[in-house]
Amino acid sequence: MQQKKLLLISSVGGHLAQLLELEPLFKHYPYHIVTEKCAVTLDLKEKHPVSMLVYGARNYLFRYIFKFSYNMIKTFCIFVRLRPDIVITTGAHTAVPMCYIAKFFRKKIIFIESFAKTDSPTLSGRLVYPIADLFIVQWESMKRVYPNAIYGGPIY
Repeated sequence: MQQKKLLLISSVGGHLAQLLELEPLFKHYPYHIVTEKCAVTLDLKEKHPVSMLVYGARNYLFRYIFKFSYNMIKTFCIFVRLRPDIVITTGAHTAVPMCYIAKFFRKKIIFIESFAKTDSPTLSGRLVYPIADLFIVQWESMKRVYPNAIYGGPIY
C-alpha cells in the first residue's frame, strides 16, 4: 500500500512554529511544506521540501489583495504539481485557499486551530471548519465554538 502524501501549509510565525511541532509525525510520510517567504523561513529548505508563497501581511489592504490573489494562483499550481492526499494546516490566511482547492479535488483536510485561541475562533478556522475532514482544537473550551471539533490538546 502506498503512503499518503502530505501537504503542510501555514503562515509564518506561530502558525508555522505549531506546524513544525508535528515533525515527529509527518516525517514518516512523503511531505511538502508550504509557507510564506521571509527571512525566518529561508533556512527551512535546508531541512524540508518547501514551497514559498509571497509574504502577505494584511497591514496594507490594497497590496494585500494583489499578494493574496497571486498566492491563490501559486497555491493552485503547487497543489496540482504535488497532488497531495491530505492537507494539514494550522492556518492562517495563506492556508485557506489550499484547503478549498483540496476539497474541490476530494482530498482530506486536517485543520488545527491556533493554540492562542482559547474561546473565540480565528477567521481561517471559521472559513475551513465547514469543509474540514478533521478539525482539531488545542483547548477543551474551544469545543463550545466548534462543536464537531476534536480536542487534541496543545501541540507545544
